[in-house]
Amino acid sequence: MESATPVIVAIDGPAGTGKSSTSKAVAAQLGLSYLDTGAQYRAITWWMVSNGIDIGDPSAIAAAAGKPEIVSGTDPQGPTITVDGVDVAAPIRTQEVSSKVSAVSAVPEVRARITELQRSIAASAEQGIVVEGRDIGTTVLPDADLKIFLTASPEARAARRSGELKGSDVHSTREALIKRDAADSSRKTSPLAKADDAVEVDTTELTLAQVIECVVTLVEEKRAGK
Repeated sequence: MESATPVIVAIDGPAGTGKSSTSKAVAAQLGLSYLDTGAQYRAITWWMVSNGIDIGDPSAIAAAAGKPEIVSGTDPQGPTITVDGVDVAAPIRTQEVSSKVSAVSAVPEVRARITELQRSIAASAEQGIVVEGRDIGTTVLPDADLKIFLTASPEARAARRSGELKGSDVHSTREALIKRDAADSSRKTSPLAKADDAVEVDTTELTLAQVIECVVTLVEEKRAGK
């Protein structure tokens, strides 16, 4: 069947644009696997913090980058992530990890390790996969069948993210998002950037359902060879 053609979809963009919700829903709707690459960087950050690695010392981070075993489940209905066999889905979402993930992610040895892991997961996804992150279309999967870059205004993103981070105020969330964007966009290794051949979707004025519909249509058109 033509509709079952495997397709690799890269969805990039800054935090709060709806990447995770959109990617999971699109993968579930189209029968594709799903990979949250940000969770992998959060997982390795959590491991570094838990093991007393000095986050301010890139060489210490680099030396430890190969130690944790990170396993990502790719079922969009219930994605999982473990580090050395421990379920870390909840602890990787803490503010402590959020505040340190950019520093850890910027270390080239960490990116090389996680990028290799991401590529192997994408290559083994028989039905195809939706991979979401910040450098998927540019660095991790430059040959992806479809690249999408989600954007939204800082205000819209902060409102969404503070809704996710229960009880956090929008202003401080907005400041944190802008700071993280700046860090991720300016890092030397695989910065947050829109691929030249990516389709940009501004989600500021769109509901989640509208974003999902838009992306599903793009994927279906790509599958049909349009």
